[in-house]
This record gives sequence, structure tokens and C-alpha cells, in this order.
Amino acid sequence: MQDHSKIAIFDGHNDAAQQLVEYREDGRDFLVRAEQGHLDLPRAREGGMVGGLFALYAKAEHPRQGDFTRTADGYEVRLADPIDAAYAHRTIDAQLSALERMVARADGQIRRATTVDEIEAARRDGAFVIVVHLEGAEAIDADLDGLAALHARGLRSLGPVWSRPNIFGHGVPFAYPRSPDTGPGLTDAGKALVKACNQLGIMVDAAHLNERGFWDLVAISTAPIVATHACAHAVCPATRNLTDRQLDAITASGGVVGFNFSVSEVRPDGRSDPDAPIETVVDHLSYLIERMGDDHVALGSDFDGAVMPRPLKDASHLPNLIQGLRAHGFDEATLRKIAFDNWMRVLRQSWR
Repeated sequence: MQDHSKIAIFDGHNDAAQQLVEYREDGRDFLVRAEQGHLDLPRAREGGMVGGLFALYAKAEHPRQGDFTRTADGYEVRLADPIDAAYAHRTIDAQLSALERMVARADGQIRRATTVDEIEAARRDGAFVIVVHLEGAEAIDADLDGLAALHARGLRSLGPVWSRPNIFGHGVPFAYPRSPDTGPGLTDAGKALVKACNQLGIMVDAAHLNERGFWDLVAISTAPIVATHACAHAVCPATRNLTDRQLDAITASGGVVGFNFSVSEVRPDGRSDPDAPIETVVDHLSYLIERMGDDHVALGSDFDGAVMPRPLKDASHLPNLIQGLRAHGFDEATLRKIAFDNWMRVLRQSWR
């Protein structure tokens, strides 16, 4: 048997903060192993996950019904409506406060980090580490005052949009098969947000941006281009995935793609069917590695935010991915890069 404990995993994206018992009455205790959902501290430790980017996200206050349409060869989901800025601000503040309370209650088992040195120190000490990420910047006004306040509370990674429009840009609607070129690029406020993030040392995330917004980000940002949770459009032509030209631009910038486990973005047929073998996952991840090189691919699970392939049904099953990559022929140095080191390099360059 291989010793999977040697491969420490830092995850580029999960939605566990939205499930905390500190945030919602029907939430989960992150410190206790659960059978539902994908991520908690015990299952992370079982799987070799030592930390990750924890997303704050404001879902729609009144979700629409009937937006999903099955097409002859796939699906389309009507683009979500914008959300109210005051509601987003309250929601994100509540989630961040819940995360802060959970970390305090963990009594040293979990630490929040704002530097790579803090991440690496936590790993050495056996503590799980959380980096605060904002998925969709609706809680920040056009004057960007809210950005500095969130930075002061530990925010170090930000996606300007989720898959809906806001004052900063336009997210991609969910669709398959379809190009990610679905609408206008970043607004003037969005361009100013990117520049402000560069100045503060907040990593900017291209996940959920449409293609024109992506190219605006490439033109403006002085930091490596990052997509925290995305896959290859050439393998699975869903709007959320990145074209080869986009992957090449990320590589050229010195950035990374965090490989998204969401099964409808992984499977070549785009189906939200968890019955996908680990070989399907590894083949897709291998495409990214072969296209971009092993310095530019990492992991971004989307745990607690998407349907997982059955072999990766929660964080305790991460060794299945490591073993699948080994079986595919990747060596230990490459595994360490993909699992941990590439995120550390890009975070260090982005945070300065």
C-alpha cells in the first residue's frame, strides 16, 4: 500500500463556510465528522487535506424556479438575476463572522492565514488552515470601501462575479455544450476592482467570469491569472470551463487552474451523474497538466458546492485521486506540485 499521508493537499475552492452551524440553524458542525455534505475537519484529515480557500457566497434571496432546460445535446440554465447589495453585505458579514467563531471554537486545531508563511507553519504544526475567499463581489460597493474592510478581516482571494451579473462584470450562465463567450466584459468598476486587489495583495479569481471578462482580467492584472475551480473546455465544453487559449494565457502569466471536481464540468458528456470512474477524473486532469505543464495546475474541489464524482464523494476520498494520478504515471514531485506547492507559489506572488 502507498502512504498517501506524504501528499498534503491544499484545496483552491470549497463552499463549507455556507454550511456552518454558526451560520445557519440547520448547518453542520465543521469539527465533527458528518455523513452528509463533503467537508469537515475529520474528513479533511482522513483525506490528507491540510487547508484551503473557503468561499463566502450570497445565494439568491428568492431563487427562481424552472430555469433549467434540457436541450437535444445538453442543457441551458437561464442566467441568474443580480442580487441586492445590502442583502449581499449582510450575508457575507454573517458568513465571515460564523467562520471566525468556528475557528475560535476549534481551540487551535484550525487557523486562518493571510500569508504563505502562516499556511506552512500551520501545516508543520498539524493545524488545518483556512484562507478567506469571496465568490462574487456583490458585498463590495463601486467605491470599493468594502474591499479594504474585508481585507482587514482576512480576505485574500476574490472572484469579481459568480454566474450572474453585478456592477463589476458578467458571470457565465451554466450551459453545455456552449462557448464561455457569453456577454460583455468587466465594467469600469470591475477594472478598478482588479487594480485595487493587485495593490492590496488580494488574489483575483477568474472562475465564473465570462470569456470577455477573462481577457479584461488578463490585460489589467499585474499578478498571475488564477481560476480557483475550473476545467478544460476542450474535454467538457461547458461554459464554466476554460478554452485552450485561456489555459495558455494562465500558463503565460505564471498562474494556475484549480481543477474542479464538479462532475458536470469533468465528464466529457456534461452530465450531472456521479457515476464517473476515477479514470474519467484523472484523464481530464491529465489534459490540463499536459497542456499547461505541472507548474500551473492545482486542485479546486468545489466541495459542498457541486455534485462530486462517486470516487471523490467527500474529502476523505482524496487519496483516490492521488492514487489515480500515480497509476497514470505522475511522479511524487508532480503530485506535490499539484496538491500543494503550486498554490503556495501563486499565493506568495499574488499576496506579495
